Amino acid sequence: MKDIVITVNRQKREIVYILSSILLAVGVNIYAIISYGTSFSELYTEWFTVLVLAVAIYLFITFFRVAYWLIWGRRKMSKQ
Repeated sequence: MKDIVITVNRQKREIVYILSSILLAVGVNIYAIISYGTSFSELYTEWFTVLVLAVAIYLFITFFRVAYWLIWGRRKMSKQ
């Protein structure tokens, strides 16, 4: 059976996507806290909600990355 190898560059790129999704979700949470005038203790009390939002953002980004790969990546492969 053939092994699947994930390169270091691919791993670093995925870490950047995951961390940016988490930072975006935390930013949305901070914006909501400021706009609704609630206490900043919600930064850690709503952490699981922020993680769910981060996963949703990551999946949203991944959907478009896969769609881009299906459209443009296959064209590049067919030209070779």
